[in-house]
Amino acid sequence: MSSEQPIRWGIIGPGTIARTFADGIVHSRTGKLVAIASRNPQKPGLGDGFPGARIVKGYDALLTDAQIDAVYIATPHTGHAEWAIKAIRAGKHVLVEKPIALSAFDAEAIYHEARKAGVFAGEGFMYRLHPQTEKIVELVKSGVIGTVRIIRSSFGFNMGGFKPEHRLFANDTAGGGILDVGGYPVSMARLIAGAVEGKPFCEPEKVYGVAHLGQSGVDEWASAVLQFKNGIIAEVSCSIMAQQDNTLRVIGSEGRIEVKDFWFASGHKGGVGTIELFRGAEQETIEVKEDRWLYSFEVDAAGDAIRAGEKEFASPGMSWADSTGNLRVLDRWRAAVGLEYGVEKASSRTTNIAGAAVRPGSSIPQRQIPGISKPASVVTLGFEFFPNFAAASLTLDAFYEAGGNVFDTAYVYGSGKTESIFGEWHTSRNVSREEIVLIGKGAHSPLCYPDMIGKQLDQSLDRLKTDYVDIYFMHRDNTAIPVGEFVDAMDAEVNRGRIRGIFGGSNWTRERMDEAMAYAAKSGKKAPAALSNNFSLAEMLDPIWAGCVAASDDEWKKWLNEKQIPNFAWSSQGRGFFTDRAGRDKHDDEEIVRCWYSDRNFARRDRANELAKKLGRNPIHIALAYVIAQPFPVIPLIGPRTIAELEDSLSALGIELTREQVKWLEG
Repeated sequence: MSSEQPIRWGIIGPGTIARTFADGIVHSRTGKLVAIASRNPQKPGLGDGFPGARIVKGYDALLTDAQIDAVYIATPHTGHAEWAIKAIRAGKHVLVEKPIALSAFDAEAIYHEARKAGVFAGEGFMYRLHPQTEKIVELVKSGVIGTVRIIRSSFGFNMGGFKPEHRLFANDTAGGGILDVGGYPVSMARLIAGAVEGKPFCEPEKVYGVAHLGQSGVDEWASAVLQFKNGIIAEVSCSIMAQQDNTLRVIGSEGRIEVKDFWFASGHKGGVGTIELFRGAEQETIEVKEDRWLYSFEVDAAGDAIRAGEKEFASPGMSWADSTGNLRVLDRWRAAVGLEYGVEKASSRTTNIAGAAVRPGSSIPQRQIPGISKPASVVTLGFEFFPNFAAASLTLDAFYEAGGNVFDTAYVYGSGKTESIFGEWHTSRNVSREEIVLIGKGAHSPLCYPDMIGKQLDQSLDRLKTDYVDIYFMHRDNTAIPVGEFVDAMDAEVNRGRIRGIFGGSNWTRERMDEAMAYAAKSGKKAPAALSNNFSLAEMLDPIWAGCVAASDDEWKKWLNEKQIPNFAWSSQGRGFFTDRAGRDKHDDEEIVRCWYSDRNFARRDRANELAKKLGRNPIHIALAYVIAQPFPVIPLIGPRTIAELEDSLSALGIELTREQVKWLEG
């Protein structure tokens, strides 16, 4: 794009903040307002705040408008992620009014789409781009107040009373103070804590939050304490039912900085912003005079980035990492006070993040697993890491839409929460149960006893919202119990119809599996026919968790090849060993060092690096391709936390290693 060509803006959601942003476009040097989109284009006075702009009927129509380069999204919070992704997929650059999304997980999905599309995407914290903010950062870095120790900041106002019709009081539209204005003091605290270290921002190690939740369930006033690794403590607060002083205070060992209404800088239409500097009995007022309109800085920062081919704001604007980090703090704050919005629950979140119905895809290859009647994807999705349904549904949707249909659950994951999440997911999406291969696991130590299998399966099936699992694993083994008692218990569940495929052991030894199969043959019971042990190009030296069993060495491979029993392999990519987190000179990650560091594994890692370079891939892709390429059935379990991580893992499915390459990798 030419450095002289104006960025042609369209606006979705023509409310108050959109009119303010439109003023910023008018007074910018890079932008031109072309059109606004409204679902009610005949509304009286609609165009008054957007002089010269075309009024387009419907948001989708704006996205197909060839005269629009960039879209500013000013819908209520609940529409931000959906319309940002739709705009990005339409090839538009996007600037989304804060918060860019309801959670960090949603924000990461937006930025992942922008990365794939090669467009600019940014979150609209306009104050970050004003010269006053740069001046505050400059003062902090200069050491004029000594060592920064405490940051206090607030953004709060009083709506005067409960207004059920107003978006700020509506739980279903993500109302309350934390998401609406809490991001300002949090983002400023992170900016200052980072400035102390010469970084664009810094993430807190600990977040402690409290709030008063009103009658509609949203936070009406709330506070949080952020503790940073560099010793700084930040006290932040927000409110919609309490007028606060809205002052930023940066307290150091030699003085303090105070800024009234820091987020408003020198004013909407420009003016003089003041920074108060206190050192002992001395007080100095630093004026930041600025004639430009507040939002014009944001418009031009986005415009300059777009013209330069950049995909995100430069500091002190909110980069992608800064933006998602800010939302992670708000997520932790909300979690601490028990604030979940109605729209994040399964009953309301019935579509994918782009607002479309979830439909099965076909890009992930499928295979036939012995003992399972339906085709199964060559990889299995495990998801014990997700904090709630809203976060998990992003990855579950993406996996299913790519063609994945095997899901790994367990009674102990999240104390049952992940089983409930999966039950809510497949029922809210109306996914046919017959299209899913569902793995259940139970009887984990210390409750590793035969009678726990049926009892725990009662609870698991209720949480999973199904009456059977396709595959069942004993999650651990208890060698003090005769193996036949476990086989009897699992066989009984097969006869009850609650295990309708195969069962076996997770973290079982070859000897116990052989003994179990021999017992089944002798007693006429159904035999164990599946395994879920670690299997990876890197051989696990020390168990990650107590009772874990790896099946990666030569003896295990010989056994698996003879039996042709499917192994649903956990930690199939070595839990970071094939990434930059590991290396002969890196010893920060205790688990990686303890479990994977050996000369043999590093030699394999070297060969994976060599092959990856030759194929134009990453070594972690080679590690996953190695697992799938075995001459016996290995179905790797992958545990991505984001859509980006999921798609990165799935990209390895396009690598088909030859037998010679597999042997060479093994050395």
